[in-house]
Amino acid sequence: MSRQNYTFTSESVSEGHPDKVCDRISDAVLDAFLAEEANARVACETFATTNMVVIGGEVGLADQTRLAEKMDLIADIARACIRDIGYEQDKFHWNTCQVQNLLHEQSAHIAQGVDRDGAGDQGIMFGYATDETDALMPAPIQYSHAILRRLAEVRKSGQEPTLRPDAKSQVSLRYEDGKPVEVTSIVLSTQHSEESQTSDDIRAIVEPYIREVLPEGFLTEKTEWWVNPTGTFVIGGPDGDAGLTGRKIIVDTYGGAAPHGGGAFSGKDPTKVDRSAAYAARYLAKNVVAAGLAQRCTLQLSYAIGVARPLSIYVDTHGTGEIEPAAIERAIPKVMDLTPRGIREHLSLNRPIYQRTAAYGHFGRAPEEDGGFSWERTDLAEALKKAL
Repeated sequence: MSRQNYTFTSESVSEGHPDKVCDRISDAVLDAFLAEEANARVACETFATTNMVVIGGEVGLADQTRLAEKMDLIADIARACIRDIGYEQDKFHWNTCQVQNLLHEQSAHIAQGVDRDGAGDQGIMFGYATDETDALMPAPIQYSHAILRRLAEVRKSGQEPTLRPDAKSQVSLRYEDGKPVEVTSIVLSTQHSEESQTSDDIRAIVEPYIREVLPEGFLTEKTEWWVNPTGTFVIGGPDGDAGLTGRKIIVDTYGGAAPHGGGAFSGKDPTKVDRSAAYAARYLAKNVVAAGLAQRCTLQLSYAIGVARPLSIYVDTHGTGEIEPAAIERAIPKVMDLTPRGIREHLSLNRPIYQRTAAYGHFGRAPEEDGGFSWERTDLAEALKKAL
């Protein structure tokens, strides 16, 4: 039996965090190639530091002429991302930073396996869902994301001109009988304008928005507040700390509440099972919980490079299941084709829908009309129940 009474903490980082700037650029490059060709191959990595963005990796289009044309637009794509995030600092400005493009064609040795509908690499991927929030996500990471999304909205609208793009949040929740009941501590560090701002000044700005997104009653007189605990935070973003694609994999997923296979998502096209199979695992775990088969579900998939079918499917319902996990494992292949091609087609992943995933989590978001966050649908719940 798992613990029922405990405190658990998760963190989030904003779109202006150096690593998230890099994730955003990598996914924007991916979207640009997928908009050109649905079967585009992209594995794009970005590095950012003071006045510099370096983009590398491999890309591929069937039309080599179009490939060359797209390569000429890479710098413009990066600058558009930085501008939208809001960086106009002396040492990191969207219009003046250097952008170096080191992308090259995809390796033919990798392509030969993928072209036969095999997985783009070996690996293990995990999905998770829990009924402790409406989004079927762990509460600490869901609320950590919500805080930063709300602060980004008021910053970009001009409602709070003091705020700047770089920020981090952290929420500690006390669980009672397995359910979140109280915030024990809030940590919020946000970059701000050059005018001298004390921690108390920043708290006065951000506290109303934090209270707005947290459930009523979660904040109490005992809740500890740590807002800009080190004091001044003016130098931020890639000028304050270098950034790199794929360094926030726990922020991107379940905030540490579930296992992680180790693979990052951003900058990878959906032939890479690091991304597509992780989305499929979340989709299946969420539908298991949505179907009422369990209150919590962890699901693992494993793959080998060049091999289409998953090598294994593992389900753990953490003692909350209405049916044996082994039965769910047997039912899953009956309701979804888990080959890389099957996942891409079922979830409509060969679309330019990835730039929006780069900040505030890949999971726990609402499915969108154009196919974005399709892995958050619960349309497989009835099929799972019938298969069982």
